[in-house]
Amino acid sequence: MANKIHSTAIISAKARLGNNVEVGPWTVIGADVKIADNVIIGQGCLIEGDTVIGSGCKIFTGAVIGSIPQDLKYKGEKTKVVIGENNVIREYCTINIGTVDKGTTEIGDNNLIMAYSHIAHDCLVGSHCVLANCATLAGHVTIEDRVVMGGLSAIHQFSRAGKLSIIGGCSKVVQDIPPFSTCDGHPAKVFGLNLVGLRRSQVSAKIITDLKQAFKFLFFSGLNTANSLEKVKKEVSSSPEILYLTEFLKSSKRGVTRAHKDINE
Repeated sequence: MANKIHSTAIISAKARLGNNVEVGPWTVIGADVKIADNVIIGQGCLIEGDTVIGSGCKIFTGAVIGSIPQDLKYKGEKTKVVIGENNVIREYCTINIGTVDKGTTEIGDNNLIMAYSHIAHDCLVGSHCVLANCATLAGHVTIEDRVVMGGLSAIHQFSRAGKLSIIGGCSKVVQDIPPFSTCDGHPAKVFGLNLVGLRRSQVSAKIITDLKQAFKFLFFSGLNTANSLEKVKKEVSSSPEILYLTEFLKSSKRGVTRAHKDINE
């Protein structure tokens, strides 16, 4: 199908647009932008830099994608943003290109990024995630698949959020968020398993039971990390989920968010 471009939109002759693309009034699209089929872009958006947008994405009013990093070390190096398919990017979101350190800011497929959210340079966002209004990712943050960030929550640079974790609104995340966890607070603490997310993802009851036991050892036993990992290894049935959880903890560079102390009282 033919593209539907508003007469007031400004699109570089060098930009590459697929088929059935809609561009609203007063939107500006730069020379190095590549947009796949069936993308809808609202009014007043700015898409610049070396930016790739996958098919089926919907981008709403005032979003700014591909702008330079908010990083004093950035010196104009050639970097990019790569956005996958079927993402919804709501009003006034900002997504920056990478820096020389990594080179790419990358977003997977089927994410909902709500209004005023910010994804900084060199971030990696997986697929099927929800970033609620004003969620903020500093540089080099990794968000794995099926993560939910509450509104006004923020994640410190170089931190990670493991898959199927949920972060409460207004939380301050300064260390890695464990996979499968429910976290909240200022700073964020672990409150338990993300049972709703696990069940929605059709994780079996047996695996959920094993994860409950692993979480008890890892976060609510009073043991240090090394000893709690050893307990999990000896006493919890091995599965891909348990192995992934323990490897995530072992590989942490910033440290892992710990349990809310009230749970142990």
